[in-house]
Amino acid sequence: MDIVNTMTALAVGFVREEDGSQVVEYGLIIALVSIALALGLAKIAGGDPFSALATRIASCLSGTCT
Repeated sequence: MDIVNTMTALAVGFVREEDGSQVVEYGLIIALVSIALALGLAKIAGGDPFSALATRIASCLSGTCT
């Protein structure tokens, strides 16, 4: 019975722990800021660097990478 109580206590403690959720939230915030920054810089630089990158990746996947 002692093992069952210990396992139950560990499971309850794991469910109540909130440290991991903060890391995920910070990761999502960093991702959103990074996307906004990349889009803003692309707008300032003019042109469409993302389509050029997509074209280059597609050509590399087809076997004609330069």
